Parts: sequence; C-alpha cells; structure tokens
Amino acid sequence: MKKIFTIASILFLFNSCSSQNTTIETTETTSIAETSSRPKLVVGIVVDQMRYDYLTRFESKFGDGGFNRMINEGFNCKNNHFNYIPTYTGPGHASVYTGTTPKIHGIIGNNWYDKETKEMVYCAGDDNVKSVGTEHKAGKMSPHRMQTTSFADENRLFTQMQGKTIGISLKDRGAILPAGHVANAAYWFHGRDEGRWISSSFYMNDLPKWVKDFNTETHAESYLKEWNTLYDISTYTESGVDENTFEGGFKGKEKATFPYDLKALSKDNRGFDILKATPYGNSLTTDFAIAAIKAEGLGQDQITDVLAVSFSATDYVGHNFGVNSKEIQDTYLRLDKDLERLFIYLDATVGKGEYTVFLTADHGAVDVPSYLTSARIPSGYVDNKDRKEKFNTFLEATYGTKDIVENISNGQIFLDRKKVEDLDLNLIDVQNAIAMEQLGYKNISKVYTATTMSSSSFSNGVEMLLQNGYNQKRSGDVLLVNDTAFISYSKTGSTHGSGLNYDTHVPLLFFGKGVKHGETFDKTVIPDIAPTISALLGISFPNGATGKPLGFVID
Repeated sequence: MKKIFTIASILFLFNSCSSQNTTIETTETTSIAETSSRPKLVVGIVVDQMRYDYLTRFESKFGDGGFNRMINEGFNCKNNHFNYIPTYTGPGHASVYTGTTPKIHGIIGNNWYDKETKEMVYCAGDDNVKSVGTEHKAGKMSPHRMQTTSFADENRLFTQMQGKTIGISLKDRGAILPAGHVANAAYWFHGRDEGRWISSSFYMNDLPKWVKDFNTETHAESYLKEWNTLYDISTYTESGVDENTFEGGFKGKEKATFPYDLKALSKDNRGFDILKATPYGNSLTTDFAIAAIKAEGLGQDQITDVLAVSFSATDYVGHNFGVNSKEIQDTYLRLDKDLERLFIYLDATVGKGEYTVFLTADHGAVDVPSYLTSARIPSGYVDNKDRKEKFNTFLEATYGTKDIVENISNGQIFLDRKKVEDLDLNLIDVQNAIAMEQLGYKNISKVYTATTMSSSSFSNGVEMLLQNGYNQKRSGDVLLVNDTAFISYSKTGSTHGSGLNYDTHVPLLFFGKGVKHGETFDKTVIPDIAPTISALLGISFPNGATGKPLGFVID
C-alpha cells in the first residue's frame, strides 16, 4: 500500500512540475508577444494654446484625416484639465511628458526669479552649452532645469538607449523639455535673418547632414508668401468679424485683416520670425517632422521610438489676434490639414496600426477681455503701475524700505530673506502682512503665502492648483491670484496663465496602436498622460510622476 502511495505521489509531483513548466513557458511567450505588441513609434503632439472648445467649434470645418480621425478612431478625453498654476508653455510641456506638476519637476514658469543667483532665468537656458547650427545665442539651451525624467527618458532607459527620442518645435522649450535629458536630439527654429532649424551642444557637436540639407532647401523661404484664408472667409462663421479692435496684427499693415503679404511684412517683423505667427509655422514644423522620421528611421523596427512635436504657431497667432479671430480659425483649419499629412506619412512609412499618437495642449487662453467687456462680461486689465505705487508706499511706511522685496514676477512676490533678518523681522509675519495688503488691491481675488503652501494640504479649488505649482526652493513668498478674466496684457490679443477653465481645459486625444475607441467626460488631468503612455509601453513611469494611468484608454 505504501509503495502504491509513493508511486502516486511521484506521479503527482511530476505532473505538478510539468504543469508549472507549461505555465512558465506560456508566461515567457506572452512576454515576447507583449514586447512585439508595443508601438514602433509614439508621437506626442502638443498644440500650443489650444482650448478644448476649438475641437468642437471648428469640428464641422475639419476634414476626416486630422483631428476628426483621432476622435473617430481613437479616444477623446473631453474633460481634461491642467491641475496647477501657472499655465504657461514651459511648465505645460514639462508636465505633459513628466507626469507631474511644477511642484515636482521644477519648471515653475517660462522665466522665473532665481533666489540663489538673484536674477531671472529661462526654463531652457543654459550658458554651459554652445549653439549648434547658428552663431546666435538662441542655441544655448538644454533641459538641465527640469528636475525629473520624462516618459521619453524612461523609454530610452528601458530600451538600453536603443529607442530614439527626438523633439521638434518652433520654440526651444517646446522641443527640449518633452524630449527630456537623454534624447538623441532636439531641434527648434531660429528665425530672424536665418530661418533655420538649430540645436545645442547638449545633444550634438554638429547638425546631421539631413538637417543641413533641410536648411539649405529654402523651406522657410517658400512660406514667405501671401496668407489668405484656406476657404472663403464668408464660411468662417465660427469666429468674429475680420476687422475689429481686439486684434494686434503685424507692423507695416494698418489693419489686422486678410490677406497678409508675409514677404513684404517680414522686413518690419523680425524676418523669418513672422512665420511663427502664421499657420505656415505649423506647416514648416510638419515638413521638418516628416524629414526627421525619414532621415532617422523612426518607427522602423520593434524598438519603440518617441517623436515629440509641438505646434507653436497657434500660440503666436492667439497672442496676436485673439481666440475669436478669423486668423485663429484659419490657423486651426490649416493645422488640421498638416495633421492629416503627418498621419498619411506615418501610415505609409511606419504602418497603419503600428504607431500611437496623443494630442493635447500646454494651456488654453482667455477671450480678449476688451471683447468680453463689450459683451458685458466681467473682465478687464490689471493696473500694474497703480499696484506698484501703492505697494511701495506700504513697504516704506511699514518697514522703512522697499528693498525688502527682491522681485515680483509670475504673480509672485520674492522677499529679500537677508534683509528681513537684518531688520529683525519675523518672515511669516512679513509674508502675512504683505498678503493682507495685496488682498486689498483692485482686481486681486486671492492671496496666499509660501508658509501656507508649505504647511497646509489642499484637495480642491484654486488653492490646490497653486500648491501643485508651488516649488518650495524656486517659488516666491507671496502668491497672487487676479479676478476672473482680468489680465496683465495689451488690450489686443489673448494670453494665459491662470487656473480658470479657459486656461486649464484643453484637448486630450489618444489614437493608434493599443488605444481603445471611445470618449469620456470623467475628469482627467495633464499629469495622467505620461503614466498612460508608460503603461501602454510597459516601461517605468517618469521618476517624479504623480498622475495615474488612464486604464480606460488602453486596449
């Protein structure tokens, strides 16, 4: 009986081991399959200053191959928002790709006051590198001020640096911050009298031959032509009248109305820089992106590459002409065509269903306050001169000197900590006194101190947005919030920076390999993008990520 039991036990153990081996083999096979199921190329698209309602406002005028293709074949997150202040280009691009907010990644503005060096610094500026492709200082840029990794960095690490990463944008910061710290390259457009794509020694010592060839093929020159509407202007019923008092326009042209002779106007508008404020800036970016895909062989093997493309012309047009202009409508209709052109090229070279795209924005924009005022909507312009005079009077009367304040920028007041100490003052008391003083000024809605941001925890409201944008080492001592739709800007054109819906609500579209078809009104936030792409690729999240993967997007 014992012998029969022993034989049965051995057979049981043998079968168990066989079963276990089968499971291991199946797991290994699945792992290989999962690797091959990764997209060959991830294309991240950031449309600078794109409000969410541009998707719905211009939808009937879009074709089937651009924005609408992404919506009809991909996933549309309709309630997507920035979850911090300030909503600027630098922080926006960094947050999209790092999966966190300025509190963590450290890009607290486009420019900010450096409390150590006592001077303003630029988010991508780096005096320790050299310009490549130009003698101008425009190439002295790198991502060294961004304190965390991007998902593009993590993909490079995951693939043992075999997966390529390239960033492209008219703006340096729009190319550099998304590409991250270990990118193969980042390229941006230097206009003026050169009209060429450049880089920095952070990435390379010389431009690749294909970039040099692109620069000598007069691509930029070809766009110095007439800018008229793509379609009959009478069909542009989704925007305001062409001639109005709410637009800036170009130097050398009396009225901001179509058409625009860009070649003639370029002489008074910084040469090739005029292209940045026209839809042709986006077309030029698309041309260069397609050239990069071809020359660099992006998406040509099973090792995932990343292409980060930022379309910046939309921001320049919005700042100049406003969000309700005929110019902004034409810019988006032409961008739709450029997206279609890019997708068709990707279909042909990488393959339909072999690449993944996401599209979002770095911030939205406010309707021109002078226009809103004409429509009897509360809005207006901040009187900075009056505020400064009152504040200096307060400082002199209270502390005997205005030098107790080092800097005021980005809606923040920076104190001279050494001066506070020398005057034998309590820092918290000074912060609170200044906060209460500022709260009494016209068109200031809320004021908070650095101490409050560091010692309290907010889960909603503007307080949460401020806290997510507050970096303890880099941000100021007092944080100011203006009234709704009151801005510090010219009385023509639009701007951004607040935590209000017109600045925070932006598109989020996913499309391509590994993406479900659908839509949601559930709230998503910008830091969710990078973890979602990381989850889709099966790689580590960016090291400072605070967002969560959007599981309902992934197929």
